[in-house]
Amino acid sequence: MALLREVDKGRTFVGRLQKGDDLLIALGEICSKEKIVLGEVRAIGALSRARISYYNQKQRSYETIEFPEATELVALVGNISLKDGAPFVHAHVTLADEEGRAFGGHLVNGCEVFACEFVIQELVSAMTFERGMDEDTWLALWRRE
Repeated sequence: MALLREVDKGRTFVGRLQKGDDLLIALGEICSKEKIVLGEVRAIGALSRARISYYNQKQRSYETIEFPEATELVALVGNISLKDGAPFVHAHVTLADEEGRAFGGHLVNGCEVFACEFVIQELVSAMTFERGMDEDTWLALWRRE
């Protein structure tokens, strides 16, 4: 059965990251500073270099894909919850190269911001959304408690 909980909207943050920031780290720092423990995040922009990953379901491990050249950050969509007691940003991105080819995957450290505008929507719930190891997938997913 699906994990399903009703949540309410909290604060909304709209902003721009600094050129040179690490995309994932900068978003995580905002969440920590603002004490956002549940929410959603969206962003668009451009990256000077990028790293994404793909979860290999058979091997149960992440494989990293490097983009040493500039890419467009066509879309970033993700959520915010707790992992090990701290705010954690889990996001996927779609990137495009100079020919318009799109690539997508799991956002990891190593994406250098050229320009980035973001929206973070805080969500409020009586239930804590905390990540823990799921034995079926070996992924850190929301616990069913």
